[in-house]
Amino acid sequence: MRYAQGGGLTDAGRAARERVRLQAVERFEDGQKSREIAVALRVSERSVERWRRQWRERGEGGVLSKGSPGRPRLSDSQIARLERELERGPLVHGWADQRWTLARIKTLIGRLFHVSYTVEGTWLLLKRHGWSWQQPARRAVERDDAAVGVWKKETWPRVRASRRRVTAGSSSRTKPVSR
Repeated sequence: MRYAQGGGLTDAGRAARERVRLQAVERFEDGQKSREIAVALRVSERSVERWRRQWRERGEGGVLSKGSPGRPRLSDSQIARLERELERGPLVHGWADQRWTLARIKTLIGRLFHVSYTVEGTWLLLKRHGWSWQQPARRAVERDDAAVGVWKKETWPRVRASRRRVTAGSSSRTKPVSR
């Protein structure tokens, strides 16, 4: 079974699945039919056929677990280099301001190591190595609190959509109040 979007099995779950496949191999060697094996091991016949094909092509090693698909793609030395580059700041790497975004870090990883991560994968990588998201500690120097207050009082009520009046009507949009 395949698991999309980062789901998957634990090491114990992977070992349990591997034991089922090895039991199937024993039954292949005994000459049992795929349907019998599927019923006995409580798996689909299609899985048994796939395991049988792998067993024929590569022997018992063909049905063994390949390990976790989520192996890290960056080595410890690459992670250390990435951290040094992040500490240097975005300006050094050609961005116009001092904000690291996940998209920028993803791009930096691609430039430095020729490895492609998704934005979500970049976040998981950073989180796994002790990085966290940050918020600015103070407000922008250019912020004018008086102007913001005036905007909230005068402009926002005009911009905000007014609520619909509550009246008797119909749920039909094409024939309002049809009775």
